[in-house]
Amino acid sequence: MDLDWIINHLGEDRAQYFGAVAPPVMQSSIFTFPDVAAMRAAAAQEMDAAFYTRGSNPTVKILRRKLAALEGAEECLVFASGAAAIAAAVVALTRAGDHVVCVQKPYSWTRALLRDLLARFGVAHSFVDASAIDEVAAALQAQTRLIVLESPNSLTFEQQDLAAIAAIARPRGILTLCDNSHASPLNQSPLALGIDLVAHSATKYLNGHSDVVAGALCGRRALLQSVFQGPFMTLGAIPSPHDAALILRGLRTFKLRMQRIAETTPRVAAFLAAHPRVAKVWYPHLPDHPQQGLTQRQLRAPSGLVSFAIRDADVRVIERFCNALRRFLLAVSWGGYESLVCPLAAFLPPDAPLVPSSGRAPPELIRLSVGLEEPEVLIADLEQAFHACGEAG
Repeated sequence: MDLDWIINHLGEDRAQYFGAVAPPVMQSSIFTFPDVAAMRAAAAQEMDAAFYTRGSNPTVKILRRKLAALEGAEECLVFASGAAAIAAAVVALTRAGDHVVCVQKPYSWTRALLRDLLARFGVAHSFVDASAIDEVAAALQAQTRLIVLESPNSLTFEQQDLAAIAAIARPRGILTLCDNSHASPLNQSPLALGIDLVAHSATKYLNGHSDVVAGALCGRRALLQSVFQGPFMTLGAIPSPHDAALILRGLRTFKLRMQRIAETTPRVAAFLAAHPRVAKVWYPHLPDHPQQGLTQRQLRAPSGLVSFAIRDADVRVIERFCNALRRFLLAVSWGGYESLVCPLAAFLPPDAPLVPSSGRAPPELIRLSVGLEEPEVLIADLEQAFHACGEAG
């Protein structure tokens, strides 16, 4: 993969737009034709032709080509959110009577899609600990059509052995979908391991500037064609050309941002793992992580998420710690230039007990998203927050 070529040049026919180094934003809803024959031809190829921006748009198409190339895919579709990308794939590939196997702790809206929406239309599901290949195999049924993976997931970072799962799915005619947002195409290549479709929240590392919400779906053209002709066109969850241009801009620094994050995050994780007031750290690149072997096989480098729990903390202690942080901003999401903190306790009342729930992330979990700041600055901020909440040892 010639990453520099993909990011800086692929899909950018500068001769068509006056030699401009940055591609133009084709902020047009429709495109005209010289005659009926040309209009007819474009309508027949709406996935590729500039016909109506709800289907295809020249600026969006440049982004599609780059993201497909980054994932080693034949094709890519871009959506208004990562949730839309995953929903479109699942809706396109299932029908009433089908069964879907999904990781035990998926993104919350993936869980809602299967549990609350598709179940109403006769699509059954099973949530399983997909880090255990035997549990995946045991969950498969004659009606299983799709396996939905998220490796690593975005809170406790469990991984799945993608090659092993693909190997049990393909002989049975079962398709596989992996959310690759955490690792990014720079650090993991699910398609090369046999996965059929890869989804992204392009809001995260692909954009990297916390100013766009978007999603992407990459894979074989035949599969993406079925998604395009079905939920993509029917539901219309498309990005604007301006959003696509912002992601193209973000991609220019993608490699550099991910390199910096890969250097800083292990230092933050090591600090937390050694701190006397930290009960547990979730981070797949720690030497004692139970999936260390799989981490080394599947992930080329670290990304910027690390979670931890404060020893003997309740909701109020967690709240005091997070309120004391100055360099880590308190917000949801992740993957931007800035560092963020998101405690699950923020979704509980102040006096609520921290009661574990099967299949969910621990309620005491505090997730950090490491951005582009100096590691010493971030570590110092964490240390002063431990002292401020009375938890420093």
